[in-house]
Amino acid sequence: MTAPSVLRIRVRLFAVQRELAGTRELPLALPEGATIEDAWQALVKRHPVLAPGRASVRFARNGAYAEPAETLADGDELAFIPPVSGGGSARRVLEIREAALGASILADLEQRLATPADGAVVGFIGRTRKSPGTPAPGQEAEAARHAGGLVESLTYEAHDEMALRVLATIADEIEARFGVDGLAIVHRTGDVPLGEASVAIVAVAPHRDEAFAAARYAIDETKARAPIWKAERFADGHVWIGEPPRVGPAGDPA
Repeated sequence: MTAPSVLRIRVRLFAVQRELAGTRELPLALPEGATIEDAWQALVKRHPVLAPGRASVRFARNGAYAEPAETLADGDELAFIPPVSGGGSARRVLEIREAALGASILADLEQRLATPADGAVVGFIGRTRKSPGTPAPGQEAEAARHAGGLVESLTYEAHDEMALRVLATIADEIEARFGVDGLAIVHRTGDVPLGEASVAIVAVAPHRDEAFAAARYAIDETKARAPIWKAERFADGHVWIGEPPRVGPAGDPA
């Protein structure tokens, strides 16, 4: 059977790109041999407002980060990843959830993960704060409009399937680097009021040094790599926050 002369590609948009284009997804028809970069250019022809964001965009093909020169196949799903803010075995809890995390989230995760062999439990909670963060590329003017204002809430949006794969990769790296296999990364999506938890990290290990290192690595890499976007909401608008995502661990040339 010969390959189709036209490739049918599903494109998914998130966060600021979704708002600018006015859609969460759209189909593209591309010629055989087209690359991810060709798909981006075709998208920009439909939505020129997206063009200024090219320098900070990363790409994902079928749920995994990919290079712009990669050749596409018929039926591929592409996600164009704007700047990011970030299930499993019995010893891993990796979740993206809309429900509030609750005041007992760290204790709940400790109960699920810890065994009699674990002498250390390190927990981290990331909460919504009132002071604004660094605007994503292209959001500087909107951030300036809200200069001096107080954040009233945050809204998180995620590419759920890909985010869970990235979290699983981070968990694998933690086990390889620190020997810690008891780990929870739970991130909330949707609207998060001021002062509520948006992310919870728990690492359990026989000794404290490894548990501290694992928890720190988990939150740093989640924020830098997971396709999870954050908007700060003010009384009269919102600003998307973040930087272009890394596709691998810090210091990795890939």
